[in-house]
Amino acid sequence: MLANTGDITVGERFLAAYAARDWDGLRALLDEAVEWTLPGSARISGTARGADAVIARTKDIAAGAVRTELLHVLVGQSGVTLSLRNTAEHADGRTLDEHLATVLRLRDGRIHAIDTYLSDVPGMNDYFR
Repeated sequence: MLANTGDITVGERFLAAYAARDWDGLRALLDEAVEWTLPGSARISGTARGADAVIARTKDIAAGAVRTELLHVLVGQSGVTLSLRNTAEHADGRTLDEHLATVLRLRDGRIHAIDTYLSDVPGMNDYFR
């Protein structure tokens, strides 16, 4: 039997809540003290602290019409990593095409930390300026 299948489920539910814009569903997955780090200097960069800030960041990304493709789910000892590809096109012609790893660290079945690693930080900075 595969170990940490619950972690995979949390990762899948995280992406499903994002895709459906189900903010209550997303909140149910988050520890209230969750922190999300994202590199760069864009308005979505830095550390979002607390469930409200994480949801606000997620809404900001969704408002950018970002399409997220799941490439792989990788399971670790204390969480799950989502290997993703994000693409988007802004009305003014700016585009986004990046690969990323979003690491969801879990405690008691809830997400207590999110760390995102990007393939194109300058491109993300430009898109979310």
